[in-house]
Amino acid sequence: MGAVRPGGGPVHALVATLVCGLLASGAARGSGSVQESEVLQEALADEAVREALAAIDADTERTAGFLADIAAIVSPSGHEHDRARSVAARMREIGLQEVRVDESPNAVGVVPGSSGRALVFIATLDDLADVADHQRAAPHPPRIEGDRVVGPGTNTSSTTAAVLAAAEALVQSGVRPYHDIVFAAVAQEETGLVGMNNIYDEYRDRAVGFVDVLGDGRSISYGALGIHWWRVVAHGPPGHSLGGGLPNVNQGIAGAVERILALPQPQEYNELRTVLNIAQIHSGTVFNHKPETGWFSLDLRSLDGDVISEMEADVREILASVSEETGITFEMEPFQITPGGQIPGALDSKLVQTSVAISRHMGFEPRLGNSGSSNMNVAVGQGTLAIGLGGGRGGDRATPDEWADIPAMIRTAKHVLLLAVALR
Repeated sequence: MGAVRPGGGPVHALVATLVCGLLASGAARGSGSVQESEVLQEALADEAVREALAAIDADTERTAGFLADIAAIVSPSGHEHDRARSVAARMREIGLQEVRVDESPNAVGVVPGSSGRALVFIATLDDLADVADHQRAAPHPPRIEGDRVVGPGTNTSSTTAAVLAAAEALVQSGVRPYHDIVFAAVAQEETGLVGMNNIYDEYRDRAVGFVDVLGDGRSISYGALGIHWWRVVAHGPPGHSLGGGLPNVNQGIAGAVERILALPQPQEYNELRTVLNIAQIHSGTVFNHKPETGWFSLDLRSLDGDVISEMEADVREILASVSEETGITFEMEPFQITPGGQIPGALDSKLVQTSVAISRHMGFEPRLGNSGSSNMNVAVGQGTLAIGLGGGRGGDRATPDEWADIPAMIRTAKHVLLLAVALR
């Protein structure tokens, strides 16, 4: 069987390997699991580490308060500068080194280690546009209500608050980690993974791995689902309805959509979680004119990049054929390209197995999967080990009643801290 490689590979050679990975999603496997559990136990035996964990608990109210503060800052993707500056200011208060806000804008700080390499923790800085609308319309800022921080902007930002709670406990503990521990709140996750691309370029040559913090580790992703979004634009001659006749942009769009949706790859490569979807079709503004232009969305997904490339090639052939038949021209505009891939040995890596051991220590059996879809895709798609820590953060995201779960945020902070001190 051919090796699974980042970004794609021979499709038929991949299927059996990926199915094995999916079957492993209920329990960790591999020779490293016992060893990494022993390493974790050594870390937990360190009194300073135990005190750091206790400090995270003791600072719960302050962490929740910080979350309420940064959640109140309107930060739609591409407009995170104010929140980035606030997060960087907190990093300086904590005592992180090399604190800066880059052009993304990412907020980044470091706890130095001794190995010369780096373990990079990622939290998402930006919000959806809908969240920003709800923030502007909210009658009051986010507030603490029992075990929740309630208000638009709280759900996603709870990961940033958790990461900084772990960072503060690590600095105060005096424990020097083996690797440099980089804490990065990254921008523009919703609009092209811009911040993650920048932080990856900075640390790719010396990173032992990237950890995308999305929850407390109830689920752990170690591979990435490729997602390519296209905007397919059609052009044709406009005219009044009385002029009638063809060509008509909508005829071209209709023919292209029908044929594209009939492509066979989603059925042929179902084991690779292959998806093809057209969700939006737009053209025209009035009843009595032929539109000059229109467009439709195209959502292509697979665990294997070659399958996505195959679908894209087929789509281009369909568009060329429809254009020849109807006189309508087409162009494919990339809207958002999220890389994917599988890294050989990722499931048995120290990063994954240490995280599994931490999840079990915290009392739950993590669900493992090889189809992550988040900031981690940038690293995995370029051949660098990365994981996504998943788990519930709260509820009602992108509504006026959005909320973050405080106990889940504290568990997330503890997972980050233990991974930072235990990974060798």
